Amino acid sequence: MAGEPKQRAATVGVVEHGSSAVLVTVAPCGKLLDRRRIDLIDRGLPAYPHHHEGSWAVGRYLNTPGARTLSIADAVALVARVRASAARGARESLEALDAAVSVPIAGIAIRACPKLPPTTEERIADHRAQTFADSVMYREALATSAEARGWSVHWYDRERVFRDAAAVLRREDVNAFLYAMGRSIGPPWHAKHKLAAAAALAATEHRALRSTAG
Repeated sequence: MAGEPKQRAATVGVVEHGSSAVLVTVAPCGKLLDRRRIDLIDRGLPAYPHHHEGSWAVGRYLNTPGARTLSIADAVALVARVRASAARGARESLEALDAAVSVPIAGIAIRACPKLPPTTEERIADHRAQTFADSVMYREALATSAEARGWSVHWYDRERVFRDAAAVLRREDVNAFLYAMGRSIGPPWHAKHKLAAAAALAATEHRALRSTAG
């Protein structure tokens, strides 16, 4: 394949949605190795503790169905429980993926995080921050677990990741390549799977540049 990445290790592309994520693992040659959906938190825990319970704690959206009154301290403690569960879920999920894939994994591509206030309480109090904070929490859990495994973490820009993947493949349009990749494994192969695959492909170039620089 023209423009084939030269790394001998696979890369994982991630697209998170709520407390779950789609992981697509791609070989150095661009071959699809694995596609899976993972759940990051234990059953019974809320997926959006900053956005839902945190909002209720500061008096937002209390007229919505299911809303309840709770203190800031209780909301912060709940976020801590969800964060700890996400850390375990990310660790176990990446361990299972690594064991299932025949090619060594060296990197992971995760959507770049917006800058947020440093503390949970501040994130809950900031109306803009609390809409992003849960997604950031899950991405950070995956990044931390990947780094603990020795994988490099690439933070991708969703607006340009398809262009970056096309550049790695030396193609003007990566869509046909991604379509064929999906055909090779069968359904489901939705927009999130294509995005994760593109992120994995794009990240191989960044790993190559870091390796050359080192």
